[in-house]
Amino acid sequence: MIFDSIMSRARTSIAKRRQYNRLIAEIDSFSSRDLADMRADRSEMLYQVHKQIYG
Repeated sequence: MIFDSIMSRARTSIAKRRQYNRLIAEIDSFSSRDLADMRADRSEMLYQVHKQIYG
């Protein structure tokens, strides 16, 4: 029971980390020009991704 709980939390944590890393890579792939065209701020996008994934 305890082991199952630990494994479940570990799987959830790994899935969150993978999603976070994928989104960060996508944001990092935008050039400054792309961000300017979208009227977006890279640091704000990174903050929002972290907030969305980890709460």
